[in-house]
Amino acid sequence: MSDLHVVATIPAKPGSEDTVRDGLSSLAAESRKEEGCVSYELFESAAQPGTFVTVEVWASQAAIDAHMQSPHFQSAVGIFGEHLAGAPAIHPLKPVS
Repeated sequence: MSDLHVVATIPAKPGSEDTVRDGLSSLAAESRKEEGCVSYELFESAAQPGTFVTVEVWASQAAIDAHMQSPHFQSAVGIFGEHLAGAPAIHPLKPVS
């Protein structure tokens, strides 16, 4: 089975960018330690500052499911959830060609 790619966009409320950035940085560091995490990168949009983007590669759907239930994921959602301008948009990707 090939690796699974996921992109997520996370919009911070104006004034909450640092809180969300710090929370996502901690989440990324912990996520990289997870079994099944091939890579986990965190970016901030140059076109829309305050919009964060994760680019993730996971070994399996089970690894993604475990990630979503992990204590550090659940904690991060609880910590900076109120600082978001909207719900994160999570995009599982499929190859086009």
